[in-house]
Amino acid sequence: MPRIGVARDGAEPSSADQRERHVRILDAAAHLATEHDLAHVQMTEVAKRAGVAIGTLYRYFPSKTHLFVGVMLHRLERFAGYRRNPAPDRGLSAQDAICEALIEMTRELVARPTLALAMLQSNSTAAAGAVPDAVKIEEQFQSIVLDAAGITDPTDADRDVLRLLSMLWYGVIIAHLNGRSSLEEAESDIRRSCRLLLVNLAA
Repeated sequence: MPRIGVARDGAEPSSADQRERHVRILDAAAHLATEHDLAHVQMTEVAKRAGVAIGTLYRYFPSKTHLFVGVMLHRLERFAGYRRNPAPDRGLSAQDAICEALIEMTRELVARPTLALAMLQSNSTAAAGAVPDAVKIEEQFQSIVLDAAGITDPTDADRDVLRLLSMLWYGVIIAHLNGRSSLEEAESDIRRSCRLLLVNLAA
């Protein structure tokens, strides 16, 4: 498991050049994690592949955990950006639209198994106070599923049940990546979870 060596926030890019470097780092880390498991991804190699100084890498991402939580957040943001398509346009109920969004995200994640494990392992060990992007991941997850359902004014109960759904979703994916279930079984588990948890979802 990665360790968090420094309990501090990474710097936020503030200029176009900094944002471009920031994305290069995230993309380089993602590519390396498709080639090696998390333990064998070296920060020096990430910096080299991204074309940045190692000090620049650590300024944005103080540890490998910060880095791969950042990669996961970036992937979810990309997913949200190209997927926006309200449920009514697809003729789905809110519950079915959320389920389809989760299935789509699952297929995208598990297509790169070592990267998926790197992101999920890092996120599961990230304390919110030390790695603020971990909180942003939960916010982004809720935004994706609420957008999929066409829900613009969720209740507190809606948000609570979606938080539980996200925990189940992570667990189902990890079980699949660890060889304890097939993709078909994982998708079946996701559909069952949606049916059980979202029965009272406001829509």
